[in-house]
Amino acid sequence: MAIFAFSEHKRDKLTRILDIVLHEGLLTYNPKSSRTHLQEQRQAKEKDKLHKKGAIFAVRDKSHFEGGVKGYIITSKETLIEQADCISHFTPNIFRRYSYTDDKRKMIKGFEEENLQQINTFIIDIDTKNYSVNEILLACIDESIGEPTLILETDRGYQVYFVLTEPMFISNKSKFLSLKVAKRISENLKRSLASIEADMYCNDFGFFRMPNHQNVQWFNELATYDPATLIAWSQRLDADRGRGLFVVPQKTVSPSLLNADWFYQLIQTTDVQGEKGQIGRNNLLFTLALVCYQDGRDQAYTYDLLDEYNSKLRAPLKPQDIYKILESAYSGRYHGPKKEYVEQLLALYASTKMDMPISFGRSVWYKHKKAREDRERSHFDEWEEDISKWIAAEKQVSEPFIWRTQKELCHEIGIASSSLNKLLKQSKKILKTTAGRGRNAKTGWTTVEQYIAYIIWLKKDVGARFADINRTMVEEHLALLAPIAGYTKLVKYVQKMRQIQSTTEQLTMTETMMYTG
Repeated sequence: MAIFAFSEHKRDKLTRILDIVLHEGLLTYNPKSSRTHLQEQRQAKEKDKLHKKGAIFAVRDKSHFEGGVKGYIITSKETLIEQADCISHFTPNIFRRYSYTDDKRKMIKGFEEENLQQINTFIIDIDTKNYSVNEILLACIDESIGEPTLILETDRGYQVYFVLTEPMFISNKSKFLSLKVAKRISENLKRSLASIEADMYCNDFGFFRMPNHQNVQWFNELATYDPATLIAWSQRLDADRGRGLFVVPQKTVSPSLLNADWFYQLIQTTDVQGEKGQIGRNNLLFTLALVCYQDGRDQAYTYDLLDEYNSKLRAPLKPQDIYKILESAYSGRYHGPKKEYVEQLLALYASTKMDMPISFGRSVWYKHKKAREDRERSHFDEWEEDISKWIAAEKQVSEPFIWRTQKELCHEIGIASSSLNKLLKQSKKILKTTAGRGRNAKTGWTTVEQYIAYIIWLKKDVGARFADINRTMVEEHLALLAPIAGYTKLVKYVQKMRQIQSTTEQLTMTETMMYTG
């Protein structure tokens, strides 16, 4: 009976995880074969009408991705929860159209990005076990947007979920603008976790490991993110990387560079590989990307062009290399291609050798001047970041505060006391406390992220010490029991409880967490 009760507890936790991840994207109950009471089904059906529904895709084994995707379509949370232990991978984001490609209904299609209905979560793949769950948590808090909602263990590493408070809906009416924004957020999340080897080339919104009773290593339902907050955070990272948030190319009325004869000759080359000391495929693809950039084309257009050209090469580059070239071309460090590179590429690889004029037209580049309040805000952001980094460098795991007077902090950071007071009134990152009175008063400084990390450490430390005491008491009692038939059954039960104890502690971690945002 106790084991059954524990299984029900785990099932409730899994239900809660999937509710938070999937939002209202699926039906609550299976409309054809639900075993839930009819009254509950009717109530859920009325509630489901308030939100547009789609479907997710699932597979039973990783090998089912080979030679097309062998899987099935799920349209209700009830079905997903019932089959959770049989599913290896699923799509946590919702798709609007879905179908099978064969009469036996085994092969599925419809999981293309343009077919997304809503994005529920961003997932970062860490394809190594060189880092512990604790190290991943601290990297998310210190170097990225903040604490993750969910961490799953995989065969080769971990998958880290940052779940949204509400979905980002995708529509072709705005030329998939929200999808482009979401992909940039995903890219910046990956970049921010480079220290723990986040996979930059993992599919942003494809298949991921299915949460189950064994692989959940961390879950905090309070750690969800408002889309607007994520967008603002992503924009700050773009600005830090010099992606040209304020740099805009203004083209004069001149013909598109993509219609130039020399560009046509470049795009027709196929036998390009290059040797050591000679410009080759990478240089040519980079030049094509810079042409598109100067011509005012967006990254999606340019990627399609590069991908199509690359597929025609006799020795094409890998897709991840195309991404790197595109990213470099659009980094804001370059205004356009160099004439000497174009001339050399044409001389080496063009099928038709002829003299042709190579002109890049005229482009005017300027920087928008920020409004005064924006310039002041950027100063506060810089000081806030400097203080956060200083606290992170000085911190100790078992002590959340750095104890310094305000004068000492101002001296360390190089900020005026009046500016610090203004910053503290509006900062959502920095925390301050005062202990004692008069001469004996002490001032403690920390950040929201550091304090959450301290709570995590405290919970683990207390939990580990309690587990040790509990284990000792159980072993002492077991030693006093006679080794009869019931003894063997009890020992097996205790061993099983120890195996699942770690997962249980992580799943119930949220009950001790405080909301500090």
